[in-house]
Amino acid sequence: MKAVRSFTVRPRLPAAIAGLDRLAANLRWAWHRPTRALFASIDADIWAGTGHDPRLLLARVAPERLNDLAADTSFVEQVQRVVADLEESLTAPSWFDSTPSRFDGVVAYFSPEFGIAEAVPQYSGGLGILAGDHLKAASDLGVPLVGVGLFYRHGYFRQSLSVDGWQQERFPDLDPYAMSMELCDGVRVEVALGDERLHAQVWRAEVGRTPLYLLDADIDDNSDELRLVTDRLYGGDTEHRLRQEILLGVGGVRMLRALGIEATVFHTNEGHAGFLGLERIRQLMAERDLPFDEAWLAARAGCVFTTHTPVPAGIDRFPRELIERYFGAWAMEVGLSPDELMAIGHRPEEEPDEKFNMAVMGMRLAERRNGVAALHGEVSREMFGDLWPGVPVDEVPIGSVTNGVHPATWTSAEMSALYDQTLGTGWATGDVADWHALDTVSPPEAWRAHVAAKERLVGFCRATMRRSGLARGLSPSDVTWTDELLDPSALTICFARRFATYKRATLLLSQPDRLRALLTDPQRPVQFVFAGKAHPADEAGKELIRQIVTFASDPAVRLRFCFLEDYDISVSRHLLQGADVWLNTPLRPQEACGTSGMKATLNAALNCSVLDGWWAECFEPDVGWAISSAEGVEDPARRDELEANSLFDLLEQQVVPLYHRIDPGTTGEEPVPVDWVRTMMHSVAVLGPKVHAARMVRDYVTNLYEPSANHGAALTDEGFAGAAELASWRRRVLEAWHQVHVDVVDADESVGDLATVRTVTARVSLGTLGPGDVEVQLVSGLVGQAGELESRTAVEMIPGEVGDDGHHTYRAELRLDAPGRRGLTVRVVPRHRLLVDPLELGCVAWAR
Repeated sequence: MKAVRSFTVRPRLPAAIAGLDRLAANLRWAWHRPTRALFASIDADIWAGTGHDPRLLLARVAPERLNDLAADTSFVEQVQRVVADLEESLTAPSWFDSTPSRFDGVVAYFSPEFGIAEAVPQYSGGLGILAGDHLKAASDLGVPLVGVGLFYRHGYFRQSLSVDGWQQERFPDLDPYAMSMELCDGVRVEVALGDERLHAQVWRAEVGRTPLYLLDADIDDNSDELRLVTDRLYGGDTEHRLRQEILLGVGGVRMLRALGIEATVFHTNEGHAGFLGLERIRQLMAERDLPFDEAWLAARAGCVFTTHTPVPAGIDRFPRELIERYFGAWAMEVGLSPDELMAIGHRPEEEPDEKFNMAVMGMRLAERRNGVAALHGEVSREMFGDLWPGVPVDEVPIGSVTNGVHPATWTSAEMSALYDQTLGTGWATGDVADWHALDTVSPPEAWRAHVAAKERLVGFCRATMRRSGLARGLSPSDVTWTDELLDPSALTICFARRFATYKRATLLLSQPDRLRALLTDPQRPVQFVFAGKAHPADEAGKELIRQIVTFASDPAVRLRFCFLEDYDISVSRHLLQGADVWLNTPLRPQEACGTSGMKATLNAALNCSVLDGWWAECFEPDVGWAISSAEGVEDPARRDELEANSLFDLLEQQVVPLYHRIDPGTTGEEPVPVDWVRTMMHSVAVLGPKVHAARMVRDYVTNLYEPSANHGAALTDEGFAGAAELASWRRRVLEAWHQVHVDVVDADESVGDLATVRTVTARVSLGTLGPGDVEVQLVSGLVGQAGELESRTAVEMIPGEVGDDGHHTYRAELRLDAPGRRGLTVRVVPRHRLLVDPLELGCVAWAR
């Protein structure tokens, strides 16, 4: 029998411990260990059974227990101390405050998902976890930032396995009133969805001192169909996805206004929220009476677009019919034709009826763009280089900010205590000068901290596998083998992530004999733990899970090889903290960043990975292992074979021997692999500051947020005079650029001596443009085998006389500072005081 109506009843806390509700309301409890310990002390079993959810805990604890706690002077004082600590953390001086006038206003961080805690399941994987860590680090650093997202009534799916190992999905009903968030009373947002009007209410969650606002369409104002717009994360068909992204982008901008939040920087975390740019353009045109090109420049000046997708197939694309249906009225309002509307999401040579590309729109509507690792920046410049015709790929204006992870969220209690003792408590918020003090930690001390987490992982795996077996209908006697599952002393290798095919979760299974030899070696035991979800529509990903589960069911290996179902933050945390080795086997360069290995690093696990994502820039031979990548091999099967060979060679010849090499002086009750432990701690010392979310957010503030805010102000101050000036100049330059060309380059081509200087001159035609509109650059470098310039540098040439024929003469001196075959060319690029990058227009005139 189902209820026809439902409502939430919150407990009434005794006055003496009413502060517990204040603590439960701020998601700081998700990473603040004293707050979590306080809630656990109320009832450890209920705390564990609720998935560490303080609101559910307080709702399920018996009133008698709460009354007893209210009469416990010690507990009351503890509540008061933790509440006081929370309040102090919300107002304490911060890194952002330490440098006056970084920028005024607020950063609005838009993301389709946010992974803050397992008790707030509004995430599917890495993108959401990154967004959650971004908000947490912003709170630690005091950055004025707000999160903007959607509240999904069924969140992302929960995973279970059928008897034959096939993934099963179920979507739980989530009650926001029972979660750590509050309804913003009276705040409503309305957006047009074709001929219909969608209404949404707003939930607010506190993430430390960073607020997160979530739009929710499941309200009576909407039809039954429209109430489902925010039903599931990444659910539904193409049109459903488009509706969600309209609510996120357009509705998110309107929500900020309804809340009275004046954002000066809009950060789009992947293309899902890209429609925010269209709404900001519309608002500026309607309210400031700006023409389209001025509104576009003003809006994009304050926008940052972060792409997370290294392959075209991962980008959202929508058919023309849907874009016209949902944005036809917008196009008419701003004065664009249907073809001009589609062109916003098209590459230069695409036909008008090609699908609308959300990443292309993101690139066009943001003045600053970045990938999420150095290699991913390179891949993105290659992917989107055609948006800037004439610009060399390595100069395409897409940078990179390597992702980071929030240490306090992911690091085990034992390792955290060790870091507190060695580095000081500031390590968790990025306030530590030198991590290399970790190299001096006693190996037995470090090993004890790590083994505690390994033992916790083994216990978690045993309980999870037992529970999973019983849920599939096995009898208690059929699952007694789980009592012996895994061994805390064995080398433990973990693989946990989204089961997309490019991540190649089954690469190990491609050589089953070598894998079985590792698993069954009695002298040097090795064990593997897998976890992860495949998208509900990804049959190939589900097949990978089935293959792993099938292999794990073999009685000969099942005590050393297991797959944990229902991967979430809690499962992830157990694996990250208990792993000896974190395994990653993507097809390079398809891993944009891969932050799970970063989290494992902070727990002193060693990475064994293909040189992709973050590992490509952070790997050093003494902090982990690099699996060879056979990118030049076209046959996928042969490539997998070669890379699997590299992986097994590393495991057999380096990883396993190092782990099982026990120092003779530590063979008592607690044998310690001293060389392994020293490598562990050196890995944290070297990589810790690089993978830290505080480093990431500081990079965003310094390199992207501050410049965006300042340039936005330059264009919008004094009645948008800057936007008008820049738009007028752009129109003039684009119309006249075909007249710009370099006709003559004169340089001595004889052999030159090192450290000498020679003069280069160029005759340039500017047409109707003047010298102030352009910069003429001398580009030089070493000449490669195909005649291309390598290791290029560009220097500005100095204007000289103007000939009778209108040609301008430019000169520059070239210092011969390196031996070898040198080459040069000359190019002309636009220049304006309000232009962020001279290559931004894609206008480059090269010497012929």
